[in-house]
Amino acid sequence: MANNSSEECLISIEIKGQNTAFLKPDIEQERRIAIYDILEENHFILKEDKLPGPYHLCLKVRENQLIFCLSTDASSSIREIVLSITPFRSLMKNYLAVCQNYTEAIRKAPRARIEAMDMGRRSLHNEASELLCKLLEEEVEIDFDTARRLFTLIYVLHVRG
Repeated sequence: MANNSSEECLISIEIKGQNTAFLKPDIEQERRIAIYDILEENHFILKEDKLPGPYHLCLKVRENQLIFCLSTDASSSIREIVLSITPFRSLMKNYLAVCQNYTEAIRKAPRARIEAMDMGRRSLHNEASELLCKLLEEEVEIDFDTARRLFTLIYVLHVRG
């Protein structure tokens, strides 16, 4: 893993409360790729206490909250960051619709339409990633690529089947 020589990173990710056996293969693949990419290279630092990493992340949803449970090898639990899901709801709804349309378009639409849909999909993904960075900014220093991949995991947590 490219970034694991640094203390400023995530070295493991667990997603709680999701039975991956019921995910569509393409959604499961997105989840696997996002986790792999995060673990290969990421930038993630807890700000407030300057608690040194590297960190283990357990991501879960409870009621209307997204919870980032963080720990280190030295401590079983060092911080729990709780975010409301509400700011993400419309973005996730739009992102889901665009992803479904994109998947359908790949099978039968002209290349130009597929490319336009992909641009829209990426734009929504970027918007959600910027929102995640903003919501975490007081607690975590995170780079945009890590935020994009974490949004993918948040999205997968909310997809049903």
